[in-house]
Amino acid sequence: MAPFLSKRDLQFQLYEVLDTEGLTARPRHAEHSREVYDDVLNLAYNVAEKYFANHTREADLNEPHVVDGQVKLVPGVAAAMKAFRDAGFFSAHHDEDLGGLQLPWVVMQAVQANFQAANMGTSGYPFLTIGNANLQREFDTEEQKRKYLTPLLEGRWFGTMALSEPHAGSGLADITTSATPRGDGTYSIQGTKMWISGGEHELSENIVHLVLARIKGAPAGVRGISLFIVPRYRVNEDGRLGEKNNVVLAGLNHKMGYRGTTNTLLNFGEGGETVGELVGEAGRGLGYMFHMMNEARIGVGMGAVMLGYAGYLASLEYARERLQGRHASAKDPSGPMVSIIEHADVKRLLLRQKAFVEGGLALGLYASSLVDDLATGPEEGREDTRLLLDLLTPIVKSWPSKYSQEALSDAIQVMGGAGYTRDYPVEMYYRDNRLNPIHEGTEGIQGNDLLGRKVTQSGGRGLAVLLERMHADLKASEGQGGLDEIRAALTTAIAQNRDAFGAILGRAAELGPDLYLANANSALEMLGHTVVGWMWLRQAAAATRALPGAKGDDADFYRGKVQAARFFAVYELPKVRAHADLLASADPTTHEMQGNWF
Repeated sequence: MAPFLSKRDLQFQLYEVLDTEGLTARPRHAEHSREVYDDVLNLAYNVAEKYFANHTREADLNEPHVVDGQVKLVPGVAAAMKAFRDAGFFSAHHDEDLGGLQLPWVVMQAVQANFQAANMGTSGYPFLTIGNANLQREFDTEEQKRKYLTPLLEGRWFGTMALSEPHAGSGLADITTSATPRGDGTYSIQGTKMWISGGEHELSENIVHLVLARIKGAPAGVRGISLFIVPRYRVNEDGRLGEKNNVVLAGLNHKMGYRGTTNTLLNFGEGGETVGELVGEAGRGLGYMFHMMNEARIGVGMGAVMLGYAGYLASLEYARERLQGRHASAKDPSGPMVSIIEHADVKRLLLRQKAFVEGGLALGLYASSLVDDLATGPEEGREDTRLLLDLLTPIVKSWPSKYSQEALSDAIQVMGGAGYTRDYPVEMYYRDNRLNPIHEGTEGIQGNDLLGRKVTQSGGRGLAVLLERMHADLKASEGQGGLDEIRAALTTAIAQNRDAFGAILGRAAELGPDLYLANANSALEMLGHTVVGWMWLRQAAAATRALPGAKGDDADFYRGKVQAARFFAVYELPKVRAHADLLASADPTTHEMQGNWF
């Protein structure tokens, strides 16, 4: 079995780049220690290795199918869910009185990284359930929590999010699923939802759908959308399961990758009444759902990172073992062949993968640490933290999704024809990850969100906080040897971002919304690459501090970090300028293109 995770890098990110151990000084985590976190992470790795990685290929080759009205999965999925449940991971980050361990969110994301890397398809079920439970913990009534939250945290019931509809896709303003009051505080739900991951299976006693719907008479657009709890089986007042709730599987979507997670078309109200309960206030459903969606966007980015990381490790192992060719300077054709890792272009492909996946991991964990700061950090800094997290969320979702795909393409290239076969896992990782640039909002949606909302939110304070933090790390790294290239490249990129955003924002009223957003993807690429460059400065600085006392493998690990930072500075950060120029000039090329010219 090829390695799927670098435990050493995960420790480096948590304890040497981020001060995760320092969270134990906060009251919520006062009973924790680094030893506790390491024990939890080791348990996650062992469960992932034994119960998730063992059926990854089997689940890919034998995708979900329906037999006599029931969705059938490979047996390993159920065994994995039992192991995950027995380990207590469904509730690990929740309060102790809810059965949790009060783990920091950054540690929980590191835990999840093990399962995502080992088996992306199977990890989808707890990923969705945990997000569903987090939303309900935040917005349910106490009675709803008693009925629905407790069994979700126990892992007996699983959860989904049901947003898209066949005719609307990501255009949620156009959904038509309806909710009609039944006179007893509940609602009759009628409609169809598409692309519902985990929407039907036999892995749990019940499935709790969080469904966006429009109450009869509600205004058009997103202001008229409400959120409803809609269980597969109705729940009696005593918590026991009642009759089926007429949530009907209309079909399974057969995917290019990510095949282990069922993906469904569901009809609500087919063959009888589907009953749902309103979450919070009517008309605020999309706002509530964004609590889960934003969490999911960070999770999607982390999942993309771990697929890319697993592909990188597989191609690295192959490159070390595969003998082929000789050094260019070798003149004797009968001389011994060398491992392909000795060839400069293979090193380039491996360095590029390393730069993308380890940079993406640093970004995902940094964003997760902001979630902890928002929950348990000093009160006076929380608004800045919230704005920074809001600004980074579209980048955390989209940048790793795109650049892990490039890393996986490079992994296949390193392995040559072997990488394109099912004898090795990288072709599966490539197919699995192709969904992540689409999941939870396409690149176009994330770009519009960044440029149209997040950059201007609260007078641009989120961007100001980001720039302040980047400049602080640049200042802190002054005088550290070996960082000149990354420091210089990042300084240039920051200036290009500042100038480009200043230019486009200064012309926003003149351009109008359509032309203003025409190059939103360039804003996403420009700021995304700059932020990951910052992540590499932070990693290189931590590695440089540790190098004087390091020996053997540790010293090589740190030198590799510094070299990957240099690579990102020399090969990747110069690309920021092209996007900055497009954005600043409000280039009209795509905006002016006409549909009938294609």
